[in-house]
Amino acid sequence: MRKFALVMASAMLVTTVAFAASARPAYAKVDCDAVMNEVNSGKHAKDIAADLKISTSSVYRCKRKAKAAAKAATKTSLQVKSGREAAAPAMAAPSPAAAASPTTK
Repeated sequence: MRKFALVMASAMLVTTVAFAASARPAYAKVDCDAVMNEVNSGKHAKDIAADLKISTSSVYRCKRKAKAAAKAATKTSLQVKSGREAAAPAMAAPSPAAAASPTTK
């Protein structure tokens, strides 16, 4: 009886390890460039998901990322055209305390 229990425990361990090794992780990276190429070719999200073996929500997520990136690029290019810099301000405004204190000249 003891040997049988040991054999069964070993078999369950081997089975568990085999399934764990072959399972695809849930956090697999999605190639959004490939998804967007398919979107731009006119395919539907369901077809893209089936072709690339991903979920339709991943397709929609890639679309949202591309839209946000395009919006950010447009905003940045408009700021450059108008002469403003997005990251570094030209000069900091004086503090209210410095403006209120009397200065000697």
